[in-house]
Amino acid sequence: MASGSLLNKVYGWLAKRLSVAMLIGLQSVSLPGQSRHVSEPAVNLGDTSFLDGLAGPGFVVEQIGDAAHDGRITDSAGNAAGAGEVNSISGLTHIAWLSHKQFLGGWYGVEVVLSAAHVNAGASGEAGGLGATTVGPFILQWPEHRVLGMAIDQRVVADFDLPTGQYSRTSNVNIGSNAFTVHPYYAITAFPAKRIETSWRVHYLWNSTNNNPPISTGAQTTQAGQAIHFNATAAYNLWKGLWIGPNAYYLKQITDGKIDAVALPNSPEQVGAIGPGMVWNSGSWFFYANGYQEFGAQNRATGHKLVLRVEKTFK
Repeated sequence: MASGSLLNKVYGWLAKRLSVAMLIGLQSVSLPGQSRHVSEPAVNLGDTSFLDGLAGPGFVVEQIGDAAHDGRITDSAGNAAGAGEVNSISGLTHIAWLSHKQFLGGWYGVEVVLSAAHVNAGASGEAGGLGATTVGPFILQWPEHRVLGMAIDQRVVADFDLPTGQYSRTSNVNIGSNAFTVHPYYAITAFPAKRIETSWRVHYLWNSTNNNPPISTGAQTTQAGQAIHFNATAAYNLWKGLWIGPNAYYLKQITDGKIDAVALPNSPEQVGAIGPGMVWNSGSWFFYANGYQEFGAQNRATGHKLVLRVEKTFK
């Protein structure tokens, strides 16, 4: 009981001071200081990083924890548009399986990601609970091969986010987006030189219409725009299983969001981030730590984030 009480106190302290911008968070709501804006759902911005393209037959189970702080809000020109802070924490549980059989030269498989979060947006409100459920009915992971003498690992995944998250029309802050998303990605890891790796994961995002947006929007429907975003790393193998180096992410909304089927001009979001990171591999265990400082934000808040991740593989 004493340990449980201590954990509750730690969780409460973090929930009041930290914030997250990943697969769950402030979704399909106006940011504080913005009256006509449909926010992009929280997505994988920096949650995966080094050695991302490596995988093989069997199972993988991982737990990801995100903590960040978002403060300054900027408009489409990059100028300050508001000052509301967002503080929250979240957790993701990822389970994936790859068959020993192959299709199109690669191992095929499936994955699922379960999420939960607590979000504190100050005067705009507070919310906590389960987030979207990500289902990946198709993974195709190719065995390592060489191109111009350089080892390359790569895969493609078709992911879909289901609107299972906590959501209420009477709240300005929701964990879920009340909309489906189609979210395929391509991941690659290359080893251009001895002890050096670079990994890239490129996502496309499409959002369905929310037919029951928050009452405060005064709208019948909202729809977040389409977007492209990616994670990138470059690391050096410092010692045995220890890799260190910079990691980064970038998101660019490529179509306008819509309110009542009418496009909102000058509303697309953009943000970039960079910071230090590391991964340590010991047998079938992987331990990641990644930090990010955001910059160049448009139509969204700017902040910083810490990602901690533990991964276990089973052959």
